[in-house]
Amino acid sequence: MRKAWIQIGLSLFAVAALTVVYFRLVSVNPTTVALSYLILILLIATQWGIVEATTAAMSAMLCFNIFFLPPVGMLTIADPQNWVSFFAFMVTAIVASQLSGRVRQRQVEAVTRQRDLERLYALSRALLLAESGTPIPAAIARRIASTFEVPTVALYDREADVIAWGGAKELPELEGTLRDVARRAETVYDSPHTVVTAIRLGGAPIGSLAIVGAGLSDTVLQSISNLAAIGLEQARGQEAAARAEASQQSSELRATVLDAIAHEFKTPLTSSKAAASDLLASTTGRERELATIIDEDLDRLHKLVNDAIHMLRIDAGHFTIRRERLMLAGFVTSALHELTSRLDGHTLINRVPDDLSVDADRDLLGLALRQLLDNAVKYSPSTSTVEVAAVGNGSVDIAVRNSGPVIPEREQAHLFERFYRGAQARQIPGTGMGLAIVQQIAKAHGGTLTVASAQATGTEFTLSLPRGGPAS
Repeated sequence: MRKAWIQIGLSLFAVAALTVVYFRLVSVNPTTVALSYLILILLIATQWGIVEATTAAMSAMLCFNIFFLPPVGMLTIADPQNWVSFFAFMVTAIVASQLSGRVRQRQVEAVTRQRDLERLYALSRALLLAESGTPIPAAIARRIASTFEVPTVALYDREADVIAWGGAKELPELEGTLRDVARRAETVYDSPHTVVTAIRLGGAPIGSLAIVGAGLSDTVLQSISNLAAIGLEQARGQEAAARAEASQQSSELRATVLDAIAHEFKTPLTSSKAAASDLLASTTGRERELATIIDEDLDRLHKLVNDAIHMLRIDAGHFTIRRERLMLAGFVTSALHELTSRLDGHTLINRVPDDLSVDADRDLLGLALRQLLDNAVKYSPSTSTVEVAAVGNGSVDIAVRNSGPVIPEREQAHLFERFYRGAQARQIPGTGMGLAIVQQIAKAHGGTLTVASAQATGTEFTLSLPRGGPAS
């Protein structure tokens, strides 16, 4: 505010100085004076903005009337032709100041948007690359404060009931507001320079974020909140995975695995909510693309929930097989289509004969296929090929091949054990449950699951199931 008043004062001083020069020192005609005023107004608008330019334009009109249009020294005009000149100057000055000021304002807004995008990218990259074991709420708060150069950031993790601070100054008086905002899932402007907003995951509040002294737009603030939600979720997933690995033989194992799976379910919904927030704030042609992202991720979440329920029932041994005749080619095509959004450059090949059928439980076979395909994509290079093939003799053999790293023989014998993860797999998110579940599905159908891995052929998992009777 003080800077704006200084600029207005300097604008008035510039008009006054120009007036003194032409009125006292240099003798020129009114047209030259008017053009000089206009040039000054354009310079002020380009340099500072609309308010300063409009102030200069109004003061220039007064000076032009009093000092350069007869009768000089009076706020009136004697010659009717000078009235025309005065009004032409007045309109030109005001319009020029407004247009130039708006151009300047748009330039400032463009620079601000570019800077905010760069900061959001830097923040997202820092959060995604954060090392495990770091206190994540505190790291997120410090990263936001340093990236956006603000004196105070507070992040409240509702699940842990912990408030972490970032920046040079802590404000304990904000703690009550942080908890209230997290409970009510709203945004509160605690003061002109302090905003407290809820952090949502899957539509539910999981915490809150306070930023002091930033002056951020609602869109940027929401983006920061979404990134904080993803950072917290990533930390909880890492913690859940660590607990699962550390407590394989303990009585807490089932609760740990359920917690890890539950957090895995929320990740696609988080990206959908982030896309929805961006879509609501956008007026460009990206709406269709963002709507597609939302739709696909919600479908994926639905599948994840169903798969999780099946996996938990299978793991507990509480499930039954409901066999039906399935034409395998269409069934595999559907499973491959569901994988499309997660291919990341992989090429899919379907070599399943059109006339091949199998008697199997639709939901359980679909779960098994999705687990094998998801593993093939995760553990192979992004430019490689994932192939599904099937042959039918006394049984139906469904093979899923990828060109990922070779699995050592010493690890192959343990792949189907619950929670086992090889040395290469530990760098990739997962719980170690997938292949164990697929094996249980195979056994429940009276079939088998085998693995073969070699440098020349890649890695192949084969699910063998009884074929059943002839297709009807």
